[in-house]
Amino acid sequence: MDINLNDLSLKELKDMQSQIAKTVASFEDRRKKVALAEVEEVARAKGYSLAELTGAPATRKTTASAAKYANPANHADTWSGRGRKPAWFIAAMAAGRKPEDLAV
Repeated sequence: MDINLNDLSLKELKDMQSQIAKTVASFEDRRKKVALAEVEEVARAKGYSLAELTGAPATRKTTASAAKYANPANHADTWSGRGRKPAWFIAAMAAGRKPEDLAV
């Protein structure tokens, strides 16, 4: 495939450059995935996981915290009691309500 780059406009050259960069990145990603799959297969054949061999920490799956408080105006609007206090909770406290009044 012979392309005379001198005959292309600047826009065409930049488009081509962008496509080439994406193609190169995609090619490298595919090669890495293949290599990783091969290494994992070898580890599995030896009776290990790749994480065990590399010393990588096990990943932890997190779950959402259960709701502890509900907005009295909209019970679908809840808060777990963790993180930043929602505006409706702050407003309720300022109005003299207690956290127990908003408990789910």
